[in-house]
Amino acid sequence: MSKIHLTINGLPVEADKGMTIVDAAKIVNITIPTLCHLNIHDIKMVNRTASCRVCLVEVKGRRNLAPACATEVVEGMEVRTDTLRAVKARRTMVELLLSDHPTDCLVCERNQNCQLQKIAAELGIRKIKYEGVRSNHTKDSTSDALYRNPDKCIKCRRCETMCNEVQTVGIYSAVQKGFETIVSPAFGLPMVDTQCVYCGQCTQVCPTAALTEVSHIAKVWEVLADEDLHVVVQTAPSIRVTLGEKYDMPPGEDVTGKMVAALRRLGFDKVFDTNFGADVTIVEEANEFIERLKNGGRMPILTSCCPSWVKFIEHQFPNLIDIPSSCKSPHMILGVLSKTYYAEKYNIDPKKIIMVSIMPCIAKKYEVTREELTNNGLRNVDHVITTRELIGMLSEAGIDFKNLPDEEFDNPLGISTGAADIFGTTGGVIEAALRTAYEWMTDRELENVDFHSVRGMDGLKEASVDINGMEVKIGVAHGLGNARELLKAIEKGQAHYHAIEIMACPGGCIDGGGQPYHMGDIELVKARAAGLYKIDKGKTLRKSHTNPDVIKLYKEYLGEIGGHRAHELLHTHFKVREKI
Repeated sequence: MSKIHLTINGLPVEADKGMTIVDAAKIVNITIPTLCHLNIHDIKMVNRTASCRVCLVEVKGRRNLAPACATEVVEGMEVRTDTLRAVKARRTMVELLLSDHPTDCLVCERNQNCQLQKIAAELGIRKIKYEGVRSNHTKDSTSDALYRNPDKCIKCRRCETMCNEVQTVGIYSAVQKGFETIVSPAFGLPMVDTQCVYCGQCTQVCPTAALTEVSHIAKVWEVLADEDLHVVVQTAPSIRVTLGEKYDMPPGEDVTGKMVAALRRLGFDKVFDTNFGADVTIVEEANEFIERLKNGGRMPILTSCCPSWVKFIEHQFPNLIDIPSSCKSPHMILGVLSKTYYAEKYNIDPKKIIMVSIMPCIAKKYEVTREELTNNGLRNVDHVITTRELIGMLSEAGIDFKNLPDEEFDNPLGISTGAADIFGTTGGVIEAALRTAYEWMTDRELENVDFHSVRGMDGLKEASVDINGMEVKIGVAHGLGNARELLKAIEKGQAHYHAIEIMACPGGCIDGGGQPYHMGDIELVKARAAGLYKIDKGKTLRKSHTNPDVIKLYKEYLGEIGGHRAHELLHTHFKVREKI
């Protein structure tokens, strides 16, 4: 790649051709403030709308100030970020944004974690300089997962780029002009009436609280306070490698023991592990895969753990709706088992059991409302709170997380294998399924359980596994834009696989819409994935079908794998949804 030579604040810089001033400045440790710009190379997202104008700089030879996020470097360019003119212009832009922004910072969801607030503080802005008309738009709380507050939108359009170009769902666009501009769904439709899949990636890139999850914290506190209820909680695989970030622990550090201890201190009666549900999912999915393979069933089989991806196929690819596995997602499986198997085993009235899931994404909030995810008139899961919401609850309770002793999950829904841990990262579900399917199809022990070919951050991955002389072809996609590409190829007969894993979020659940904000730091996301693989590597049991409590579950309660009772409790169905 050819190099461009320029100076920034008098410092010589050698930058790649096509690089913007903002990125070139980082080479010499110069930070240019910006609110609309976001460049995440690994997921191919570049937002260069230059709408906020907070990154204005002076370029020698140019009369007007240049937006550093959208101006590419050229040979011999001389840039100044520190002139009075540039600094005053940036301050003015932020002051204008603040003039049309609510001043409820003390009670805002993003207080102390808001990029607008942070930049205003860094620029020393202590009062609203400009007074005038303020936006007053309708708030949207129609969905069970995503809350929109357009009054806090600064029109950076990061959400639009993420939704339309990366995820290809196509919900957001800027409408109207000038002061009346608003980023919203087409025709101003409420979110519940759109084809939004609630992946929550828009909330991950939003710099303010214009887009947030619908909070279930108050509901959880209420049930915890009700002594007539038996309130149990479960934790998704990825939570244990992201929760510690809030407490100054390294990204990817395993905080499972402290997490369990913290949940007990919040008052939950039992602390179960979603990983147990993941092991059950694999047992059922692997069985379903083998049955289809032997009996000429519809191929490829697609994993169905991610509710965002499931809703995506229901809207966008209705003719493929019969190929995903019919298995419920792991937390739904654990939910139904808590209200059946666990309830019967310990003689607890299922109607008094409240299942709370700690999840990495906001789509799980939507998932629990699906009518088909009920048994005996009871929801499989009652409430979902995200990693961020759990952090909020721990703060409310004054729990010193970092200094908690390690504690173990409760049984019988607490033991899990390493295969379940890797569910939280792209490639993990299919790798876990391969470990079990291989042994069942060959009647031989799989000595090397690591399938490195399905790992990593490539958006689309392929692998071939020799099972009894059969070349089993695997496809892996993460991020819905990559999923669309893969599914289109299947529709056209251009791609032929036996099994496919799809996760809606780039990187998988470790980058879910409810995880701690990372604002484009993909190295942090990679560290989270590495943390899960480390947990898996350190376990004695690394194959789902070897989980002794899963074996006991089938022997005592479910009967045959894939049998009538297992299908009744652990499987679901999907439905075609309108494409808007």
